[in-house]
Amino acid sequence: MAEFWLISAPGDKSNQQQWERMNTVTTKANLSSNFKFTIPDLKVGTLDALVSLSDELGKLDTFAESVLKKIAHSMSDMMEDSEDKVQENLLANGVCPYSVHSINHMKTHSFYVYTVSVDLVTYLTRFQWDMAKYPIQQSLHTLSEVMSKQISQIDTDLKARSVAYSNIKANLQSLERKAMGNLLTRTLTDIVNKNDFVLDSEYLTTLLVVVPKANYVMWQKTYESLSDLVVPRSTKKIMEDSEGGLFTVTLFKKAVDEFKAKARENKFVVREFNFNEKELQSEKEEMTRLAADKKQQYGPLLRWLKVNFSEAFIAWIHVKALRVSVESVLRYGLPVNFQALLLQPNKKSMKRLRDVLNALYKHLDGVAAASVADAVVDIPGLSVGNQDYYSYVYFKIDLNLIDQK
Repeated sequence: MAEFWLISAPGDKSNQQQWERMNTVTTKANLSSNFKFTIPDLKVGTLDALVSLSDELGKLDTFAESVLKKIAHSMSDMMEDSEDKVQENLLANGVCPYSVHSINHMKTHSFYVYTVSVDLVTYLTRFQWDMAKYPIQQSLHTLSEVMSKQISQIDTDLKARSVAYSNIKANLQSLERKAMGNLLTRTLTDIVNKNDFVLDSEYLTTLLVVVPKANYVMWQKTYESLSDLVVPRSTKKIMEDSEGGLFTVTLFKKAVDEFKAKARENKFVVREFNFNEKELQSEKEEMTRLAADKKQQYGPLLRWLKVNFSEAFIAWIHVKALRVSVESVLRYGLPVNFQALLLQPNKKSMKRLRDVLNALYKHLDGVAAASVADAVVDIPGLSVGNQDYYSYVYFKIDLNLIDQK
């Protein structure tokens, strides 16, 4: 996914000319792809209120991005980390206007409007303020609260739903791992049955012994001699893997300790196991139940993640739009007059793009102007330098929301 820069500068006539020049220069030099980012006229309020709101929006911005990453992580975890598949499901329901001749849906003035799921880049580069969700008649503070409550509720619901699914998945994986180990450690639920054992005997018992493949012949020759109380011809191989086999042997209970000791001397491993049909059946049923529960929850949870990722993403971008508005008023003053633009930098030209922006807008702030060096890039008429302070309003939008493995 891509990185974008959301910037703004004053919208007066002189700055409009520089704006057009910047757009021309950056496009022709292949420094970035530029898109209009239209923000409607919002109820600004007092400057004191904007100062307080600026801090709140910064925190909300960070929180919203973290929720988005948690949703993407949950989706990735469900889809077994197939990044391409996850990316296909990270969509946003955008509001798209079309002319009267384009589509026959709800009419708004001379346009028809409908919502459609689009990829994140498309939504961002064609951003339109959602008047239904965030009415611009409300104050900036109220809009911020609406977005904050919406994102907080999604985060709360995500925790509850994810914990429930994760517990089922973890418990199922634990049982599955037990069934995939070697004969020394794996569960025997799907291997043994009551016919393999002498049960309900006062004197006799059946042991399970793991024998390496290379020692099969030795086992057959020696198992009866490991104790005088071994029942002759009582061994049977009931399971085999790549390393060895699982054999039964029946003997008198009072000879068990002696048999175990001599078995170890001959590299035969007696597994500690007591046959309990109810416990084995319960374990089988538990695995079946967990698999069914996981399958039952998968579809609804995935749909919930997709829907709420879209909702959280839309809210996040609107938070970005609010931040641009607030910071532009604080930076450039009243009356409100600024232009916002979305830049998608060429990865190989980010530093050069920054230099161009710094040079074009250094006049907006004396501190910025004083810090610009005299380095020259190969664009005629532009003297730029590398700096951390930007005289224009700037926010980064990183759409890389999936954990990089």
